[in-house]
Amino acid sequence: MTNPFDYTWWLASRAAGIVGFTALGIVSILGLVSALKLVKPATAARMRPWHERLAITGLVAITAHGLLLLADPWLHPGVVGVLVPFTMGYRPLWTGLGIIAFYCLAAFGLSFYQRKRIGARRWRSAHRFASVAFVLGGLHGLMAGTDARSPFLLGLFIGFGVVIGGLVAARALGLPAKKATPRTGGRFGEELLGRVSGRADSRA
Repeated sequence: MTNPFDYTWWLASRAAGIVGFTALGIVSILGLVSALKLVKPATAARMRPWHERLAITGLVAITAHGLLLLADPWLHPGVVGVLVPFTMGYRPLWTGLGIIAFYCLAAFGLSFYQRKRIGARRWRSAHRFASVAFVLGGLHGLMAGTDARSPFLLGLFIGFGVVIGGLVAARALGLPAKKATPRTGGRFGEELLGRVSGRADSRA
């Protein structure tokens, strides 16, 4: 029988990675829902603090995911293997994509605090690629994890992939369509009403 204590560091790293992936997946959904204006402005305002907190939580968890691997006696990736993409001996392609995804997500997340210097328009344009980085992270988890084919993790990856993919597609297509404003009323209607009222008063 397998003793889980023989894989303490690997299990701890894997757990941190799952927490980070889940937190950043929720962050992506909240950001896309807000960008697509699927909720009222007041609701979007209440979502922003959670968006920020979960982003920080996710980045901290992913950082722990990499650092904990340094102590794993079987993998033994070394500092270079954890920090430099495609240098780890274990599944270098998929672990490399995970490292790149982390760097991209960290850059997007931390740039939030420098958005005034960057410029709001540039920051929003660059922030759209955060979902791409999240997809790379999902591929890393799916292809590098030895237990990625378990029903729980498979459902987690597919679930986030379907939801985020659908929201990204909706944004790319310009959905939801803006409601057309009625042509009646407004300044034209007020002027017309004023003229009619003025003529009625002059005849009285």
